[in-house]
Amino acid sequence: MIKFLLTLLLILGIANSAISQKITKHNLAGFPDSCKVSLITCYPGPLVYELYGHTAIRVKSNYGDLAYNFGMFSFNKPNFMYTFVKGETDYMLGYTPFDGDRYYNFINEYRYRGSRIVEQELNISNKKAVQLWKSLHILSLPENREYRYNYVLDNCATRPRDMIESLVGGLKYPVPADTTLSFRDIMAAHSPNYPWYQFGIDLALGSGIDYTVTTRQQQFAPVLLMEAMAKATYTDENGKETPIVSKTNIINEGTGNAILPPTPWYLSPLFIALILMIAIGYASYRDIKRGKVSKWIDCIWFTVTGLLGSLITFLVFASEHEATSPNYLIFWLNPLCFIASLLIWIKSLRKWVVYYHFINFAVVLILFAFWWAIPQCANTAIFPMVAITLMRSATNIITLRNAKKKTDK
Repeated sequence: MIKFLLTLLLILGIANSAISQKITKHNLAGFPDSCKVSLITCYPGPLVYELYGHTAIRVKSNYGDLAYNFGMFSFNKPNFMYTFVKGETDYMLGYTPFDGDRYYNFINEYRYRGSRIVEQELNISNKKAVQLWKSLHILSLPENREYRYNYVLDNCATRPRDMIESLVGGLKYPVPADTTLSFRDIMAAHSPNYPWYQFGIDLALGSGIDYTVTTRQQQFAPVLLMEAMAKATYTDENGKETPIVSKTNIINEGTGNAILPPTPWYLSPLFIALILMIAIGYASYRDIKRGKVSKWIDCIWFTVTGLLGSLITFLVFASEHEATSPNYLIFWLNPLCFIASLLIWIKSLRKWVVYYHFINFAVVLILFAFWWAIPQCANTAIFPMVAITLMRSATNIITLRNAKKKTDK
């Protein structure tokens, strides 16, 4: 809701900003001949879409102090969640007052939640600073400001970086402290207190986020971009290697990452999955001993896995996100799970349910026996869940075999 309000106030701010009185839509003659440009990094906040922090470009001149922000979006857009999941979400660039007495200035939200705010002043000439400002202004026009958001490749951090690189003819970055990181590793490092969020990420996103990323690819995370910029250099007009950052200012000390406290261990996905595994394992043992399958357990469990499988199937085959496919979990979680949850109640179709369990048991067992060879990382909570699926399929197979033995006698 805060983001939506900021979006609305952003649009209002554009209409009322001081610079709009001097510069018409397509006439850039009103720009001053000097300004200061900085890269602003806001550390993570408590909400899911704030876990990676935020990046903006600050432009300070005689006409005002503005923050250009590539992270604007509105939850109120039609079918927002559907388009987001499908990978067709459009974000936009806009600008607001950076600071001041007005409520809708850029840094108020981050101050309020206690996030650290760091400013890196760019070491560029006035000519290049104004050139960057003009480019930002043109991109912020209604016909230009929207862009197709990509979770890790095209976001609020990569766009400012790309503009700065283009301005100075490229940047040379230091070798990061860890050169073995994947996108998934970086995501996990930003969400240690949010195990359910990471669990969802690990289910929904496939092997497309498990390869080792380059220095530039690591910079989709604003704080990592800030750290890289601190030591980045470029070749100036005289052929001299020049640091891109001339000065670093702490605008708001804050509390670092203003994230929520850790989730208690007994509410984590892994602990709950282990409890379910023990409980359902005992129920499966009882089913085998008495020679009768607990249909309600299969109905609930395979409905849940079927729903998860439907989501994964949609992401693999319909989503534009390249990170969602391939996802090898689809061999375990897929809509075929509904066979075991629905047909179990129809006595005449019982044999088809058992056929399903034979195939399902074999496929899932082989998949996870050789998971170490598959280029995809799995959340630890997944393995107790896989064990539950195997136990329920085995229970159905064993009870049928025992029932046939009794019939043959």
